[in-house]
Amino acid sequence: MIAHINGKLVEKTPTYVIIECNGLGYKVNVSLNTYEKIGSTEACKLYTEFIVRDDAQLLYGFFEEEEKRLFQMLISVSGVGAATALLVLSAGNPSEIQSAILESNDGWFRTIKGIGTKTAQRIIIDLKDKVSKTNLEGGFLISKDNTIKEEALSALLMLGFNKNQAMKRVDKILRENKDLTVEEVVKITLKGG
Repeated sequence: MIAHINGKLVEKTPTYVIIECNGLGYKVNVSLNTYEKIGSTEACKLYTEFIVRDDAQLLYGFFEEEEKRLFQMLISVSGVGAATALLVLSAGNPSEIQSAILESNDGWFRTIKGIGTKTAQRIIIDLKDKVSKTNLEGGFLISKDNTIKEEALSALLMLGFNKNQAMKRVDKILRENKDLTVEEVVKITLKGG
């Protein structure tokens, strides 16, 4: 619902910030990583995730899109809520978390308050494939090539292509020529490239 917020940083704490945007002050929950990266600049843009619960409506903010995507992956795991996901993101940077998942290091997750053995193992099992698919050529979750790939895949899916078939074609096209635009990738795919 709310993809990002851009405004004046009014208050900053290690767990939340308040950003004023068009006369409204938005309380945005943040991880320690985001807190550190915000710095002391007055203008602030955060990528957000809006979560509605029975008892509250909460806004979570992230300095980088990759951290937001990792947050979304974490909350998709059964037994991991937004507060726990924020604790995980505060315990390490996205690269450390990705490494812990890929190396099946449940001990890393068990050091975080509220995460036991079962939850740590569930995080690893549920996210290992997702994280390994996003780790293309050393990049984590987003790079220029991945953005082009994602946009091209989205367009092809809207045109009725099978997801797996479209992914294979786009991967092949981008391996052969990394300097293509989204439009060029879609056109080549449509021509049977």
